[in-house]
Amino acid sequence: MPAPPEPELDEGELPRGEIAPGTEWLVTRAGRQLNWLWQRGFRFLFVLDAVGLLVLMVAISIARFGFAWPTYPLSHYAVGFSIAAVIHLTVGYFAGLYEREPRLGSRPWLPRVTVATLMAIGFDGLMAILLNRFLMPRFSLAVFGIAAALLLAANRRLSRYLARRREGPPRVVLIGSPDDIATARSHLADSDREAVVVATAPGPDALADLVAETRASDVLLLDGQGLDRVFPEPLTTLERSGVGLLQRVGAQETMLGLQSVREVAGLPFVKLRAHTLPSHKVRLKRNLELVFLAALAPAIAPVVAVTAAYVRIVAGSDVLYRQERVGRDGEAFEILKFRTMVRDAEAMTGVVKAEKDDPRVVRGCRWLRATRLDELPQLWNVVRGQMSLVGPRPERPELAASYAQIIPGYERRHELPPGLTGLAQVQGGYDTDPEYKLGHDLQYLVNWSPVLDVQIVLRTAWVVLARRG
Repeated sequence: MPAPPEPELDEGELPRGEIAPGTEWLVTRAGRQLNWLWQRGFRFLFVLDAVGLLVLMVAISIARFGFAWPTYPLSHYAVGFSIAAVIHLTVGYFAGLYEREPRLGSRPWLPRVTVATLMAIGFDGLMAILLNRFLMPRFSLAVFGIAAALLLAANRRLSRYLARRREGPPRVVLIGSPDDIATARSHLADSDREAVVVATAPGPDALADLVAETRASDVLLLDGQGLDRVFPEPLTTLERSGVGLLQRVGAQETMLGLQSVREVAGLPFVKLRAHTLPSHKVRLKRNLELVFLAALAPAIAPVVAVTAAYVRIVAGSDVLYRQERVGRDGEAFEILKFRTMVRDAEAMTGVVKAEKDDPRVVRGCRWLRATRLDELPQLWNVVRGQMSLVGPRPERPELAASYAQIIPGYERRHELPPGLTGLAQVQGGYDTDPEYKLGHDLQYLVNWSPVLDVQIVLRTAWVVLARRG
């Protein structure tokens, strides 16, 4: 059969996919800049939402007042509308509205968008109090809250439609038994007709190669048998490549209390991630901790100074003690503490886990360890981003390596910067087995929220005051 003729092109028009001569450097440079922005959280959806919100606020004002807006000059409204738009975009980002979504399947956006919009409206009111000026008339703000939720939900549907037009239909790999694959095929044909099944396999072995060969955009795990063979690889590699990996939710998985479930071909799936916390939550946690430290700095600084002077008098020079610990993603860093043990303590015993009544502790410094005041210099580690206020406690590299060999999944506790305190420290005791502490650490990662961090900080204060742990 002869090949179909090439479509005729207008004068000066290039075939699809080709770049005009002399512009290769511009396209390459633009691609690098966009990739740099994308890796740091930028989405074109930001622009779409910003324009839509500003247009919406102007439209509401015109509908109410025509073109003669009352009370304030137009510059007042322009500043107020801009502040409101920034507030809504910021709240939306930290609510996860700009996380990259798999190309396959869908989940309802309106409930999530509504909650984020209500939070943003609350911040709009707070800003009005702080600035002693409303960002827009109060009735307009109420109407804007309702309309903004509908607009943002519609923008996500529009963005998904445009992505499909630009990138083509989802290319799917099905992993599972022949019966499961047949069922998934039939459901895809009924509900996701654009999706193309490019490959099938009984298990996830050599999955990364299969995805590369078929240029797949999504992988569906149709049973739970292969989960232990996709983490951390090839899940991490696929996630970095923008390939969605989804696990079908069956009767057993529902007992785990899964909440973020999406529909694919009429079947429930959950998106698998190499990291438990998405990037917007990691950034939110970091920003909240910096604000907290800045607010408490005037109260913390004198305590640090007095404690340092006490250690200098009781333990002598070398007030600070530096020790290598395992940080985020397994990278080593140097932790800071007030020295409470005799000099060169490990020269006598080697690398061993500190005991509750460790004989190496300097007389007069035991109470510093009991009250956790010896950990205060680690606030500098928090400021530098090496640690968090709350998170899994950092461990020595030698001990972490030994735990990783005998405790499956131990490396997952390194997904976040380690913390000054953590759930394992308030739930367990000083001598709690590392495997049980790991359970608390992973539970913290899965259920993280600002409220949980506040609870752990308050419970840590109680543990210290009660001299428990």
